[in-house]
Amino acid sequence: MNAVFIKDRLQQYLLLMRFNKPIGIFLLLWPTLWALWIASEGKPDLYILFVFVSGTILMRAAGCVINDFADRNIDPHVARTDQRPIATGKVSPREAIILFVVVCLTAFGLVLTLNTFTILLSFGGAALAIVYPFMKRYTHLPQVVLGMAFGWAVPMAFAAQTNELPRIAWLLYVIAITWPIIYDTMYAMVDREDDLKIGVKSTAILFGDGDRLIIGILQVLMFAGLWLIGQQLQFGYSYYFGMLLAAVLAIYHQYLIRERQPAACFKAFLHNNWLGAVIFLAILFEYL
Repeated sequence: MNAVFIKDRLQQYLLLMRFNKPIGIFLLLWPTLWALWIASEGKPDLYILFVFVSGTILMRAAGCVINDFADRNIDPHVARTDQRPIATGKVSPREAIILFVVVCLTAFGLVLTLNTFTILLSFGGAALAIVYPFMKRYTHLPQVVLGMAFGWAVPMAFAAQTNELPRIAWLLYVIAITWPIIYDTMYAMVDREDDLKIGVKSTAILFGDGDRLIIGILQVLMFAGLWLIGQQLQFGYSYYFGMLLAAVLAIYHQYLIRERQPAACFKAFLHNNWLGAVIFLAILFEYL
């Protein structure tokens, strides 16, 4: 096994885990940070913060691997995905499964250093991560399962910081589910034509011509939930100013998808990163 071969394998594995496209890491990370800061009242335990940031990176990588394994017969027929490592044959399905198991075990090793409650909750997160990629074959709501998987870090963060799950943790979890439904529907709008041809299901297909309206309703519900959190925690002006800025970004996303052009929908999806960051900064400055 020479150095060239090892370098090629590592490169392909990094591409399979999408480390060349870190947007997914940030979209998964922001709700995690919202939860950690709220659960700790602005003073998260540094080791717990390290575990959750590292776990976010690892589980996003694992999610990409199992997603591409599940879509190995679909990706070659979609323009946006036909050059992914499994689709091109540069990584075998067997290699992908081994990589998935290794990454998951590494993440689980980190979780084992936390309290028992968090360890138990981690099994739910792992189950959601495994199930999600296969949902697009059976339901038009895979984005809901994605939201449940991406948002699962919220109850885990509260469990790690406080060893309990107060009502506000579940309210934040609902928000953390709603947000991925919004941005992943925008993402699914990019592939809608290809998905219709090959029989893949999504909220973009389910919503049809009502996609922008339903996304708008979900955006309103998301901000209503964030307002309730501010009320329950007695947050002040800095938080609500941040929410106002985030709402402006949400309106901009609606503007981008107004004509349902794939490139613009993809831009709206990517731009959600800034919305998540603004919400985190609003929470951060409130506690400062």
